[in-house]
Order: sequence, then C-alpha cells, then structure tokens
Amino acid sequence: FEVGHYAGTVGYNVDGWLDKNKDPINEAVATLFAKSTDAFIAHLFKDYASESHARGKGGSFQTVSNKHKEQLTRLMDTLYSTCPHFVRCIVPNEHKKAGVIESSLVLHQLRCNGVLEGIRICRKGFPNRIPFQEFRQRYQILAPTAVAGGFVDGKKASEMLLDAMQLEKASYRVGTSKVFFRAGVLGELEDMRDERLAKIISMFQAYCKGYLMRKEY
Repeated sequence: FEVGHYAGTVGYNVDGWLDKNKDPINEAVATLFAKSTDAFIAHLFKDYASESHARGKGGSFQTVSNKHKEQLTRLMDTLYSTCPHFVRCIVPNEHKKAGVIESSLVLHQLRCNGVLEGIRICRKGFPNRIPFQEFRQRYQILAPTAVAGGFVDGKKASEMLLDAMQLEKASYRVGTSKVFFRAGVLGELEDMRDERLAKIISMFQAYCKGYLMRKEY
C-alpha cells in the first residue's frame, strides 16, 4: 500500500512484517562480533562484550525491534536533556562532481526533510521578531521625532515608531515583549535604515568638507 505524505507518496510492504519484528538477536553471533579486532564492529556490539550480559526480561531473547526501541529511547532522553543544533546536508548531484547542481534532486531533498514545509508555515505567520528596546534603538532613526524625550515604555515607544513609519497593520503584531513581523518586512526596514544612514553620512561629510574648505580659503 502507499501513503501520501506531504513530501510525496511512499510505498510500504507488510509481507513478513511480524516475522521481522520478532527476529531475535543471536547472542552467540553478537558476542563474537563484540570480540572483533575491528574497532568499529566491536563498538557496535560492545553491550555484548560482558559475560554477564542478560538476555532480557524473564530470560527471553531480545528482539531487534526491542533493541532499536531501547536505543531510540536513550537517544530521545539525551536530546531532551540538551540543546542540539543540526546541520542539514544536501547532496547536489549523484555523480560526486563539484560545481554541478541537479535542481530536481535538491528540491526533492528539501521537500522530504521538511525544509520547504517549514518555510511555508513560517511565511504564513510572523517568523521575524525583535525585542522592544532593540527595535527602538535600531529603527528610531527612521522616525526620530516619533518618540518624545525622556522615559517611554518600550512597548509604547515601539507602537509610536510603527505608527510613524506607516507600516500596514497586517504586516506586524505587537506582543508583550517583542514586535513580530511577517516575512520580508524586517528586510524592508533594514533597507530603509541603510538609505537613511547613507543620507546622514553624506550630509555629515558635506558639512565637514565645507567647513575645512572655508577654513582653508
């Protein structure tokens, strides 16, 4: 049978399903592998290196699926107790050649590992966020007279700046400690800020050059 996932259609075969999941681990073979001179093989079966290794509850054989479940549980416990960061590796082509990118292959990988789905979800919401204080310090240059001097609450100051910038209400939301923006809005603000800074610096340079020339002549 086939199941239509968001990443595509995946086929499954249930022939011998129960037999596979009842497949016991041959402890004699596992113990032999644990004593292998190959360090990698020995590491894979290190749990069987001890002579006191138990067969499991009630002396029954431990199956491959039970072993996998135990390892998965330990892995999840480790992940929940830490703050892991992942690096997604994309195979550019199937020929192991540098500078060659197969678009269909890359797109398939991005779709299957959930990157495109994550981007789609983020674009529907407010993926960019910035604290009130940082927002005021960084973008007050776009509306310097919007906030009066003296102490002004961070949330109130941010709302005043947003009103002065005349941004569309649907493009942002004001939270309890941060301002949330739709995808692309923060980039537009950065462009506006860069233009404003360039204009200010040009005017400052002009004043300095004018002062130096007047002083010299």
